[in-house]
Amino acid sequence: MTLKPSLFGLLASVLASAVVQAAEEYPPLPTWKCTSSGCVQQNTTIVLDKDSKFAKGSAGSRSTADYAAMGVTTSGNALTMYHYVKSNGALNAASPRVYLLGEDGKYVLMSLLNQEISVDVDFSSLPCGENGAFYLSEMDGKANGGSGQGYCDAQCPQRQCCNEMDMQVSPNSMASAFTGHPCKGSTCDSGGCGLNKYASGDRNFWGPGKTVDTSKPFTVITQFPASGGKLSRITRRYIQNGRQTDGGSINSCGNEGSTGGLSGMGAALGRGMVLAMSIWNDPAQQMAWLDSGNNGPCASGQGTPANIQSQHPDTHVIFSNIRWGDIGSTTKN
Repeated sequence: MTLKPSLFGLLASVLASAVVQAAEEYPPLPTWKCTSSGCVQQNTTIVLDKDSKFAKGSAGSRSTADYAAMGVTTSGNALTMYHYVKSNGALNAASPRVYLLGEDGKYVLMSLLNQEISVDVDFSSLPCGENGAFYLSEMDGKANGGSGQGYCDAQCPQRQCCNEMDMQVSPNSMASAFTGHPCKGSTCDSGGCGLNKYASGDRNFWGPGKTVDTSKPFTVITQFPASGGKLSRITRRYIQNGRQTDGGSINSCGNEGSTGGLSGMGAALGRGMVLAMSIWNDPAQQMAWLDSGNNGPCASGQGTPANIQSQHPDTHVIFSNIRWGDIGSTTKN
């Protein structure tokens, strides 16, 4: 005899499923939204990307242990991400990526046209070939943010293309650049319009003991000034030990007709973009496009994943004190 499930049983099952889906333990990461009048704390959290291989819980129902298994922890307003984690008695590459969530469990859409964003960073343990990225993706705000879904960028992973603004594109302690990647439909500027001070001839700007001393924490400010409702340039500044340093500006960004150019990048910033943070390395190119040859001081082969894992198994990045809002407001105090 086959018994049909009762309505009560079905409801109980649905409710239980809802509880599981709502049970993810999102690590808190308070941020601040600022105006000329001051900054207001936002009760934000982070969520792992849905494809996080060492997290045992399914996306939407992960525990803090799952975040730790992926090398991700928070403390106060600081996020720490380790590249390598112990799993099954061995050291493995976790390469975590996380996104910022609002109190409503949805992605925070940062509208940054004619605004700025600042973050305190510690890149001191990131060697040649390593990458601690702090960037914006025009992910779908309606995607299931609570499960870390909907990722896209200008490299079109799994054919998911969208505007990308790399505010710290793949920086490590030896080299850095910031780069806009506008898209028009599925046609993206994958190479982007970037500024690398080393490649521009300033070999003493970035690194341990240099103008921006990467052996110590510092603040990175990225500004997106607009004129007539259109992005006019992308500007970078640094603050370290109370001293402000000009990091340069990007004044154009590729072909407006094919990829949208600077104005397209500005339009995406105006619509709102999702903050993503990650740590990874590059088996194919060993990050040479960032930190070796004319782009940085690292030697050929120095940035191989095998070398990083053996010589720098504890490599990690720390992002903290994230603030966004009116230009000039986020570092006012």
